[in-house]
Amino acid sequence: MTDLIAKTGMDKRVAEIITPVIEDMGFEVVRIRLQGGNTPLLQIMAERPEGGIEVDQCAEISTAVSAVLDVEDPISDQYTLEVSSPGIDRPLTRLKDFETYEGYEAKLETTEMIDGRKRFRGVLAGVEDGEVLVNLDEGTVGLQFDWLSDAKLVMTDELIREMLRARKAAPGGASEGAIDETRFDEIEAEGPEEEE
Repeated sequence: MTDLIAKTGMDKRVAEIITPVIEDMGFEVVRIRLQGGNTPLLQIMAERPEGGIEVDQCAEISTAVSAVLDVEDPISDQYTLEVSSPGIDRPLTRLKDFETYEGYEAKLETTEMIDGRKRFRGVLAGVEDGEVLVNLDEGTVGLQFDWLSDAKLVMTDELIREMLRARKAAPGGASEGAIDETRFDEIEAEGPEEEE
């Protein structure tokens, strides 16, 4: 489990408990974060191995994870559980994410200074020997995956177009007849009322 998926000790403890449950359901954990506040928020991002996740699948994961967390009880205080998709400007937490989103713009942050900086923004250029390659204005740099403390896609028009295209092409997506009109009752519209 990398620090990009689960940062703190509590995140990692929760990840140890729920990751097998989520994987047994056929999904992958993208990120786990317990965020403070009056009522802490346990945020779980998950998706199918091929990418994407539906609202009802998030609900199924939530139900399964809740049951396990109630038994294991790693979080002593009351908290809110949120299961969601990674979203369009998703966090990049696994080495495979950097290959999957090659060609898209991303922001990366390292734990240590590298050539006088910790923050990098550029176009992902794949992975080579455990290094994440990023095309910057000054050239391509390779950052060891283990050096990364944060990484996420930058929301661009190109990224949005690609996500919409992928959504339409996915099984059950918009291209498969978004509305099956045979499943609904016919509605007869009345004409405009005539004035007397």
